[in-house]
Amino acid sequence: MERYFENFANATARVSGSAAAFLLCVVVVLVWAGSGPFFHFSETWQLVINTGTTIVTFLMVFLIQNTQNRDSEALQLKLDELIRSSQAENEFMGIEKLTDQELADLHKRCMASADRVHARLSRLAAERESRGLPGA
Repeated sequence: MERYFENFANATARVSGSAAAFLLCVVVVLVWAGSGPFFHFSETWQLVINTGTTIVTFLMVFLIQNTQNRDSEALQLKLDELIRSSQAENEFMGIEKLTDQELADLHKRCMASADRVHARLSRLAAERESRGLPGA
């Protein structure tokens, strides 16, 4: 059942994100708007579009969330594999599961490390320049 839903969610997301689906929705809205005078712009006429769009939006939220969750998980797994197979620090694997505070602390640590590297590069460039070496 789960696999069927995943396939359905993927297919629906692919179709609903197409130009044809957008144009179909534009046509539906234009037909609805054009029928307004025929129905004397009644409350029922308004209710038709409101109900239709509410139902579609409600259902699409779940389908889009499903595809986003799987895409996000797949991306995290790919990044974890790149980290694991490289010389990067393995502690970064799975950091998407950290709390906001833990992520903020890790960000501060990374920024401090980047600042140290930038300072070192600036010192090296200044030394090269003072010696008249190229590449400064």
